[in-house]
Amino acid sequence: MKLLHPALFPLTLSLLMSLPGCQDAPTQVTDASDELSVIAYYAGNPQKANQFPVEKLDQIIHSFLHLEGNRLVLEDANDSIGIANLVGLKKRNPKLKVLISLGGWGGCESCSEVFSEASAREEFAQSVLDILTQFDADGIDLDWEYPGISGYPGHAFKAEDKQNFTFLVEALRNKLGDSYIISFAAGGFDAFFTKSVEWEKVMPLLDGVNIMTYDLVSGGSPRTGHHSALYSTKEQSRSTDYAVNFLDSLGVPREKMVIGAAFYARVWEEVENIKQGLYQGGKFKESVTYRRLDEYFETNPGFELYWDEEAQAPYAYNADSMWFATFDDSLSVARKAQYAQEKKLGGIMFWQLAGDKTSKGLLDVIDKTKREF
Repeated sequence: MKLLHPALFPLTLSLLMSLPGCQDAPTQVTDASDELSVIAYYAGNPQKANQFPVEKLDQIIHSFLHLEGNRLVLEDANDSIGIANLVGLKKRNPKLKVLISLGGWGGCESCSEVFSEASAREEFAQSVLDILTQFDADGIDLDWEYPGISGYPGHAFKAEDKQNFTFLVEALRNKLGDSYIISFAAGGFDAFFTKSVEWEKVMPLLDGVNIMTYDLVSGGSPRTGHHSALYSTKEQSRSTDYAVNFLDSLGVPREKMVIGAAFYARVWEEVENIKQGLYQGGKFKESVTYRRLDEYFETNPGFELYWDEEAQAPYAYNADSMWFATFDDSLSVARKAQYAQEKKLGGIMFWQLAGDKTSKGLLDVIDKTKREF
């Protein structure tokens, strides 16, 4: 375990690029098709997306739309305004692709039932096409949490969801053709990998899979850990690298894998001062966006900041209040962007853009690392 002195947090871009492994990487011109895709989920104020450096994005995903009956629907004016505003960002970034997303945590209550019927899947696919056409958007990301396994408490699931998810993707591709993007968000853990998706059948039909390599230690966990670790440790197998290797073993093309970064921290309380609170019992307290994290640490004095060399992840512990925090920062996000390029993955995504700083934030770190790799 290696200490990260509080004075070094958060890392500035200039300091970040002076770190070993960054300064020696030559700047090179590459074919645009070989570049790392940078993908943002956006669930913030629909009027404020233009405050962020969207020129540094390849995709932005409006989060979330939900089912009404068998159809994907706009629930209120904010959905319409939000999608229209995101599409309007193409004036600043002509290469930007705008996607809509179904579901989210707690947002797919009827998915198991609806997608079990062929006629319902057809009706859903048509409703997706209608929305994409209406707003001149570019595709859909499916965030069903989760087919075939337990997800949001009380939501129905059944083993047949696994095959029905394949049928859903087939219905969408048949309806949308090849000109629209279809992707989905995948849980970053074994049960999802083995019980939720027929990988060999769906991946040829999809443009990518957004692996949620965050919340790897969920808010429901009675034990702390790294919720967005890059590498596994002796105490915690779940990590970005673990997920990539697992999907690789299932034959998922690396160029279609997109790893996830967390633009937020998770905080536990009642954590004993053992190993600076890491891998200890505790009670989940709250989530904190990255843009508020400096202020959070300052207004709760006593936090010490650490760097886990094995996991390639930061964490913090406050011995006075017995609070533990796990998060991504500029160094861990840079390491993830480097990893994605070294492994020749399709991209890096994050939840979510509204949690970032509008300047000198984590998106800037990803962009700089990408360009100087």
